[in-house]
Amino acid sequence: MSLPDPVWPVLVLALIQLGDGLLCFKPVGFIARCFQDVNFPRNLWWVMTPIKLAAAAGLIAGIWIPWLGVVTCGALILYFVLAIVFHVRARDFGRNLFMNAIGMLLICIFTMVVSFL
Repeated sequence: MSLPDPVWPVLVLALIQLGDGLLCFKPVGFIARCFQDVNFPRNLWWVMTPIKLAAAAGLIAGIWIPWLGVVTCGALILYFVLAIVFHVRARDFGRNLFMNAIGMLLICIFTMVVSFL
């Protein structure tokens, strides 16, 4: 398997995940509200930072180890599909669903198709 080409979508997605992971460390207002809106248990909020940071690391490592980038990108696609399910189950049909979960799902799919497939 060759290196991802182009590499820029992988870098953009990794940067987004890094930023999101840092914002989840002590969830900023809009992230805390999102967690509350989907009834994500407060005692599990802490897991989001390592998940997001691991995703960023997996994407960066995936530049040189393409199978890891594919697995990480696939895991992010699954993550955002599940996020959409949580938003729909909670009847949270606002910005969190459309701008965040669906928008990020599309970015992840774009990255997978353009850079890895």
